Amino acid sequence: METSLENTTTVEHAADIAAGRRFAFGKNWRSFSQSLADRQVHQAEHALQEMLGQNSLAGKRFLDVGSGSGLSSLAAHRLGAVVHSFDYDPEAVGCTRELKASHGGESGLRWEVEHGSALDTDYLASLGQFDVVYSWGVLHHTGDMWAALANVSSLVAPGGKLFVSIYNDQGASSDRWRRVKAVYNRAAPTSRSVLAVLSAAMLYWRPFLKGALRAKPLQFIRDYEGNGRGMLFWNDLIDWVGGYPFEVATREQISDFYQRRGFVLTRLHACDDTLGCNQFVFHKR
Repeated sequence: METSLENTTTVEHAADIAAGRRFAFGKNWRSFSQSLADRQVHQAEHALQEMLGQNSLAGKRFLDVGSGSGLSSLAAHRLGAVVHSFDYDPEAVGCTRELKASHGGESGLRWEVEHGSALDTDYLASLGQFDVVYSWGVLHHTGDMWAALANVSSLVAPGGKLFVSIYNDQGASSDRWRRVKAVYNRAAPTSRSVLAVLSAAMLYWRPFLKGALRAKPLQFIRDYEGNGRGMLFWNDLIDWVGGYPFEVATREQISDFYQRRGFVLTRLHACDDTLGCNQFVFHKR
């Protein structure tokens, strides 16, 4: 049952979406979760293992900040972690709870799902600390990225790990996409579909043509879905075009930010000079 605070936040969240101030992330992830396959869960597990440098999370406390569809939480759960998931978007919370119910198994008691915000310091203080704090592609959508980045640092236990991914700052290009996202969230559904298709053409015309010359025009989509974290091309595209609020940072800014807070960078997956996310794993001294 939702608390009065959750009900209030649900109303505020719906108002933000109606006014075009926020993207309906949960709606997109619900569409994604309806076609979730085992291979995607395995991909998500492998992605966690690779970046964290651990084959098992048995006995570890894992916090998923902005759980979205719940896929990464499920991956951590299957790797043995005691998982706590939260999201600001009420529909995303519902998606994660449904994924827990359908895939959590008898050990579902090791996985808690709540509504919460990375900007709510009182809520975060109630959670305690975790061996792994994970937030993939979330904190740059809160509306106050630097505050959110600071807030999650206090949730990491000494000796623990912080795994965050943040959109790469590409200067003028990032500014143009911010405007596209603002337009998308204020547009009618038909216009949004057109904008998504145009964005796909802009982003992927090179791999499309390369595949077309080999009579495989959609091979780039299969490659995209075969080498990621279990994501699907179309849902990721909609997440990119619509994802708003939207902030960015350079690799150096994120590294310096956490090093000043007592963290050591142990793993970096850089997206180079592209619009994607840089992925960071930090160790807390």
